[in-house]
Amino acid sequence: MNPAWSVIFLTTLIGAGQGLFMALFGVDIAVRLGALAVVPAQYFVTGSAVSFALLIGGLAASFLHLGHPERAWRAMAMWRTSWLSREVIVLPAFMAAVAAYGYAQATNLSCAVWIGAAGVLLCLALFLCTAMIYICLKFLQEWHTPLTFVNFLLLGTASGVLLAAVLATAVSSALAVALAVIAGFATALAALTRGLSLLRNAQLRPKSTLQSAVGIAHPKIAQKAQGAMGGSFNTREFFHGRTVAVVCAVKWIFLLGVFAVPLVLIGVTLASGALQWLAIAFGVQYAGLLAERWFFFAQARHPQNLYYQAIS
Repeated sequence: MNPAWSVIFLTTLIGAGQGLFMALFGVDIAVRLGALAVVPAQYFVTGSAVSFALLIGGLAASFLHLGHPERAWRAMAMWRTSWLSREVIVLPAFMAAVAAYGYAQATNLSCAVWIGAAGVLLCLALFLCTAMIYICLKFLQEWHTPLTFVNFLLLGTASGVLLAAVLATAVSSALAVALAVIAGFATALAALTRGLSLLRNAQLRPKSTLQSAVGIAHPKIAQKAQGAMGGSFNTREFFHGRTVAVVCAVKWIFLLGVFAVPLVLIGVTLASGALQWLAIAFGVQYAGLLAERWFFFAQARHPQNLYYQAIS
């Protein structure tokens, strides 16, 4: 597939926003249960604002992928059968919950915990809707696996919790360290599941052949032209056009950027107590997530490319 940067920014930004909100609510619950010292309300207000900003950024990026942005509202119409429509409905609802949670924390409303709980449910629903857009496509074998949902969830959680740790450095070093440890575990678990998906996808073989694509049962078939003088929507949207070497390089970039380097920097933070490394770790991890999401789309082999092998 040909990765669209608008979708790459959409999924990575809202993923980090979702993970950040779950981290905030987790801290809130831990404080209420007495497992953590009291955290200033400003931490939750600031965190909610950052989460909301990330969600807005992802939503804005998604409009860049639309040919007619003014018709975006129509995407909700197919909610009975379309996971994309469900995502379009759940995302604004989750954004409203994040905003309401931040307001409740700022004004010390007793219902803040219930708003947060509703927000977490919407957050998980949004992870599911986003992942199911790709999982439901059975003809794209690389996406059609539960690992797609698991990876979206864990990668978003890891980046969000790490960002929560960065924000915590302004209020409590103990909280920042605790969140950094959790971010490290989430990153390590995400590395395991993403590695499993890479191993799975490396063993996949196309279910279709060139013979079945063109309907000709001949052992030797070679396409000379696609029947047009230039490219088409099919040749532009369903193949990235990069070499195998480029795709392989991007894979190693994201493996280092999303997992290896952040884990090392988190370890350095825990060993030295220098909390400034957490901000660098988050920056590196988010850059790696951009590469990871590009690879996620580029790795999917659309069966139509068996037919459209040449432009002219």
